[in-house]
Amino acid sequence: MDIAKTKRTRRLRAHLRIRRKVWGTADRPRLSVYKSTRYVYAQLINDDLGHTLAQASSREAEIAARAEGSGSTGSAARLVGETIAERAKTSGVSKVVFDRGGYIYHGRVKELAEGARAKGLEF
Repeated sequence: MDIAKTKRTRRLRAHLRIRRKVWGTADRPRLSVYKSTRYVYAQLINDDLGHTLAQASSREAEIAARAEGSGSTGSAARLVGETIAERAKTSGVSKVVFDRGGYIYHGRVKELAEGARAKGLEF
């Protein structure tokens, strides 16, 4: 069996298990993380309405310029976390539920979470 296929299947199954328990509301939206091989993405989602309240990614010019190296580094992920926290504050959100997207809480996912916490987002 193809290794990449089994890794993706494992992540998707883990994400489904997480999504059974994690639900975003207007008071506490879901901070969803997605990472590709090149970039890191984060969204604040109100699952009751199905709306995205804010988003940030390492593809944005201001984040890419401040990040050391490429958009797939830990420093870029930390900047994405800080940016999503600032955008959450402007939309009146201070508490979120964290959806790691089936990824292991390590590396870029951990950096994004720590960056968001550093800017005052609670989860």
